[in-house]
Amino acid sequence: MSNPARNSFKANPMRASRLILGTVFMAAGLLHFLRPKPYEQMMPDWIPLHREAVLASGVAEAAGGAALLFDRTARPGCWWLIATLLAVFPANVQMAVDPDGIPWVSKMNLPGALFWARLPLQAVLIAVLLVVTRRSLERD
Repeated sequence: MSNPARNSFKANPMRASRLILGTVFMAAGLLHFLRPKPYEQMMPDWIPLHREAVLASGVAEAAGGAALLFDRTARPGCWWLIATLLAVFPANVQMAVDPDGIPWVSKMNLPGALFWARLPLQAVLIAVLLVVTRRSLERD
C-alpha cells in the first residue's frame, strides 16, 4: 500500500523542501530560548539588549519557519526569514572576526576560515528560500 505523504513529497519536492526548512527554522528559533547564552556571546558589543535581541530573533525564526509550512503563508514567511537572516548577520560576522572572543567557539578550536566561509552560506540560504517558496500560492 502506498504512503500518501511520501507520494505528496515526490509529487511536490518544493513543498517538501519548504516543510524541511520550516522545521529547521522552528527548531533553530526554539534553541534561542533553550540555550540563549551561546547566541548572546556571538552578538557584537554595539548591539544593545543582547538577551532581548536573541529572544526576538528566536521568535522571528520560529514564526518564519511556521509560515513556511503553509502554502498561503510561505511567501510572506520567506521574506520574513530573509529579513531575519539579514538582521542576525552581524552576529555571524562577529563570529568570523573574533572567534576567540566567543567562549564556545574558541573551545571548538576550528580554523577561522570556516567562520568566514559560513558568511556566504547566508546568501545561499536566502536563494534556497526564494526558490522553494516561488510557487507556494499555486494549487497542486
